[in-house]
Amino acid sequence: MRLLPRSLFGRLTLVLLIGLVAAQLLSTWFLLRDRGQTLYQSIREDTVARVAGIVRLLDALQPKERERLLPLLSAPETLVQLAERRVPAPVPDSASVSAVVEHGLRRQLPPGTPIRVSVSGSLMSDAMSPDMDEVPGGAMGGRMAQMRAHMMGHGPMAGAWGYVHGVHAMARAFFIQVRLHDGTWVRFARQVPEDLFDRPTRLLLTLLILLVSVILLSVFAVRRMVGPLAELRVAADALGKDIHRPPLPETGPLEVAETAHAFNTMQARLKSYIGDRARILAAVSHDLKTPLTHIRLRTDLLDDEELRDEIQGDLDEMERMVSATLDFMRGTESREPRQTLDLMALLESIRDDARDAGWDVELEGRLREPVQGRPLAFKRSLRNLVENAVRYGERARIHVEDEGHQVRITVLDDGPGIPEAMLEQVFDPFFRLESSRARHTGGTGLGLGIARNIARAHGGDLVLSNRPVRGLCAALVLPR
Repeated sequence: MRLLPRSLFGRLTLVLLIGLVAAQLLSTWFLLRDRGQTLYQSIREDTVARVAGIVRLLDALQPKERERLLPLLSAPETLVQLAERRVPAPVPDSASVSAVVEHGLRRQLPPGTPIRVSVSGSLMSDAMSPDMDEVPGGAMGGRMAQMRAHMMGHGPMAGAWGYVHGVHAMARAFFIQVRLHDGTWVRFARQVPEDLFDRPTRLLLTLLILLVSVILLSVFAVRRMVGPLAELRVAADALGKDIHRPPLPETGPLEVAETAHAFNTMQARLKSYIGDRARILAAVSHDLKTPLTHIRLRTDLLDDEELRDEIQGDLDEMERMVSATLDFMRGTESREPRQTLDLMALLESIRDDARDAGWDVELEGRLREPVQGRPLAFKRSLRNLVENAVRYGERARIHVEDEGHQVRITVLDDGPGIPEAMLEQVFDPFFRLESSRARHTGGTGLGLGIARNIARAHGGDLVLSNRPVRGLCAALVLPR
């Protein structure tokens, strides 16, 4: 199974997405951690300041005034109670937090003030210490039990979420005992607000929107960057079909513009090279016709009929080679316009012409839709394949297959075939197999090359293969 996309766009997008998601998750973790620590530190400092303030206030009042004021000092999450003696404090879940709270109280209270601090229900444990339920004082003990039961409801998931906040050493409840100057003990029970451990839905939604926005922007940017490469690929593919295609626009970023300029320069040089070669060959063929005509006229004056026939045969072969060479050049350099072509009608015409010449040619199959191409070039290519099949394989069987996205035309013969090592070599100009392509057959060694050039100019290809028993199969594949 391939996990890495094959396209450059897919790979760049995957790398960016992995990096963005990883960076967003990491930044979210740090953000929530700092948020939890900041909130918890604020609550802890507020608890120290409030306890110190209440102790100083109660220390300055008479016992009766303390009793009347006590209900006003309590809050929904903070309980305050007076007692004659100190109760054994439960073992703190976090000695470091207890030490910090105790140190803060000693800085704000008179030196030597007896202080006992215990924190319970840290996020490393799932509940408060059972000893907290044994705190005497009626409402005090009952309220502490309620605190514990409420915190128990959060279970391990609350601990896990708290750890994301970076508050793994945070206490859920503080139990503080401070002795006043007259020996009375003040007991404080402060529960950390439960909403501190709640998921910050609004914050997470904001981060999610930010992540999605950055991902969409990144995908758009990658597509814009990869777009010119796709245009270059299309242009390179089209260049093989039409050397005269319009040049690429030299716009966009510097690297893209320079690449487009280099491609256009290459296209211009290829056009110039092919044009020069075609003009040279056309000039050579034109210049050859004059001396060939003179030789033919002088040959007619010869008295030796056998010699005259041999010279005439050589002259005919030279003219065929010149004509075939020009056809070979027209296969790669053709200004014939593309048009909708009824390929079946063209094949039927080639079959009928071959039968009129006495050749054994059959046509099978149908096409559902026409194709786009150059009619004269197609006719030249298909005619060459049929002529080769009849000349070297006695007969030609043409099979047409419509595969939807492409058309496959196979020409089969009953000849001796071609050695496997030479199946590609026969496409070279003027190459002939001595065992089957002798001069008396009239071949020039350009027919297959012309047919392949025309096929490739249309975006297709021509492939040769030997049949299982005897004969050659020439498969011409053309895209829709």
